[in-house]
Amino acid sequence: MNLSSLKNANAKEVEKLLNTHGREAFVQRFLTLGLPHKKTEEYHYFDIDKILNKEYKTLEYTAKSIEEGDKVKIVDGVVVTAPNGLRINYETCKQLDIMHFDALYYVGHLLSHRIIKIEIDGDTEIEIEHHFTKSDSLINYRIVLSNQANRHATVHETFVSEDISNTLVLYGYDIHVAQDSTLRFVKLQTMKDAQYSMVASHKINVAKNANMVFKSFDFGGDHALQLLKVELGEHACVDAGHLLYLNDDSKRGTVSQIIHQGEHSSSKQVAKNILDGQARGIFDALIRVEHSARFTKAEQNAKSILLHEKAYMVSKPQLEIYIDELEASHGATTGQLDEKQLFYLQSRGISYLEARKILVIAFANTLIEQVKDTRAQERIKTAFEEAFYASNK
Repeated sequence: MNLSSLKNANAKEVEKLLNTHGREAFVQRFLTLGLPHKKTEEYHYFDIDKILNKEYKTLEYTAKSIEEGDKVKIVDGVVVTAPNGLRINYETCKQLDIMHFDALYYVGHLLSHRIIKIEIDGDTEIEIEHHFTKSDSLINYRIVLSNQANRHATVHETFVSEDISNTLVLYGYDIHVAQDSTLRFVKLQTMKDAQYSMVASHKINVAKNANMVFKSFDFGGDHALQLLKVELGEHACVDAGHLLYLNDDSKRGTVSQIIHQGEHSSSKQVAKNILDGQARGIFDALIRVEHSARFTKAEQNAKSILLHEKAYMVSKPQLEIYIDELEASHGATTGQLDEKQLFYLQSRGISYLEARKILVIAFANTLIEQVKDTRAQERIKTAFEEAFYASNK
């Protein structure tokens, strides 16, 4: 399949290409947005044309018997293991956001005739591990994730790829955070060696009095973009943090919209970006406060460090406000490591490489240490150091 064939297609042609019978409303929303291209605002800095213009093999998604394991293991879009007692089913998607800003959110849904539904019961912690094993392939799947009211759950997400190449992963979550609950979601992804590209398009709905904590840690190279839409109800809260360390000629980052819909809702979004080589980082983030969201608190900040003269950071924090009764702030800074601090560390007998690492780790730690689980903190720090040393040999 070549996804560029969807460009300028009409409804009948999309239905034929993607077998979308019965989902006409989703097709119409996709047609309204149009297939992304280099002039599409959300993909302007990402080289999406290069990814969509390739020919990919499509996979047959056949549900298998899920074996018991210590984690949810998803191999090429199929669940193969899960902890005992965790409710996982395949079904048609019934709760699709009909006003998402990303066209590939709809392409992912239209390609996925059944979604993976994960229901988290009680106060628990689960790990979701994605495996990609197919070269020259389009791996597409959608996950619907929900928790219970008055409960507190944590999800750790990781990625493993075999020796593959020229693959596109098109996946994402529709997350429903129940009333009076807390859901923590920690994503850790290291990419290297041009094994696959990824577009991850998510929707998160945070109900009344609920809390969503979303932390993403993206390291290494290659091309990947996460697109995130969050809707906040009354007294709902989201705490989003993004740590990006890139090397080589990679292009990765976050495009997000956080929408305050209920009164007394609050959001905090912090991005820290460290770019080496000829990498391009992306942080294009909008916080929108609707007329109905009086007494909102919104905070957004992005800080970036460039370790190489050819590194480039796109940083666009934005506020869109329709009321007066709120507290809001946003800002962005981009710079280099402090030469005086580097000189001081080297004068103490520390090598230039180690001095750089010390300063970069100190910069990143404010986000890493927000992860409450010390084991997860260590795993993130280890992944960061491996990516850092790989590009600084």
